[in-house]
Amino acid sequence: MTHNYDAVLIVSFGGPERPEDVMPFLENVLRGKNVPRERMLEVAQHYDRFGGVSPINQQNRELIAALEKELAEKGPQLPVYWGNRNWHPLLPDTIGQMHSQGVRRAVALVSSAYSSYSSCRQYLEDIQRARVAAGAETLQVDKLRVFFNHPGFVEPMVEGVRSALNEIPTGRLTTTQIIYTAHSIPEAMARGCQYAAQLMETCHCVSKSVSELSWKLVFQSRSGPPSQPWLGPDICDYLRELHGTQRVTDVVVVPIGFVSDHLEILFDLDTEAREVCEELGLNMVRAKTVGTDPKFISMIRELILERTDDDGARRSVGALGPSHDLCPENCCPSGRPTA
Repeated sequence: MTHNYDAVLIVSFGGPERPEDVMPFLENVLRGKNVPRERMLEVAQHYDRFGGVSPINQQNRELIAALEKELAEKGPQLPVYWGNRNWHPLLPDTIGQMHSQGVRRAVALVSSAYSSYSSCRQYLEDIQRARVAAGAETLQVDKLRVFFNHPGFVEPMVEGVRSALNEIPTGRLTTTQIIYTAHSIPEAMARGCQYAAQLMETCHCVSKSVSELSWKLVFQSRSGPPSQPWLGPDICDYLRELHGTQRVTDVVVVPIGFVSDHLEILFDLDTEAREVCEELGLNMVRAKTVGTDPKFISMIRELILERTDDDGARRSVGALGPSHDLCPENCCPSGRPTA
């Protein structure tokens, strides 16, 4: 079914842009969660290492500028708005602005390629709360489908891995492993969604287009209590295991679970994982994320056309096929116990 839209809404996580933003931002992120203050202060130190600035907001500005140019040149002619879950511009403010400017129906891109409560359903809940908070219940927002297996996401990842492999001396490629990494989530949450299966599908699609090197999907950035099982193995644990059991000289680390190089890549991969590699004597090359790759920007336009044009193609690669447009009521539960 096709629809007429008034606007595009980019929805993202948000991040601090100056040192004084860090603690209020983390308080927003952790509100209602049973996270010790010591852990919050530990995470704050990660931001402090980068001047209290997360690159995610600037990366969203660059993505929006590229998308605005793409839509202006090729259509549809739609304004692009931007709202975050945890930091300015906040979703309620953006939804209120859209409503006051006459937007009645918008299509939303969430800056995550995969399905889970944290990366999909929670954003739908955020949008609904923002509509109520802004007094904009008449503004309808339809989320674009997840794009983990769209060629516009997979092909730039392939190019990024190839570029990284080119940095490995040819004689050492036989002792090189590709390590794909994604944000970990609680196992209870993972059991109710396709997050892990979708990640494996994307890894397969990239690897079969790149080389015959061995590869492994690992995880990073877990934040739950030690007693709560999360998806693993953790990348740093896996690097130590790899060094102890296999003759590997080089690793190409591919942040396949992310669309841009935000802080969890700069710290968890470019800092922590690299330090582990240096300790172990492993050469690490980190592949880039898709960012504002022209194919990725073109993909966003394609996803919009799927919802506005009867002839809009629904492209995908791999075995899982295009994801659904409308999430069922029981899709991607949080995994938290219900009363």
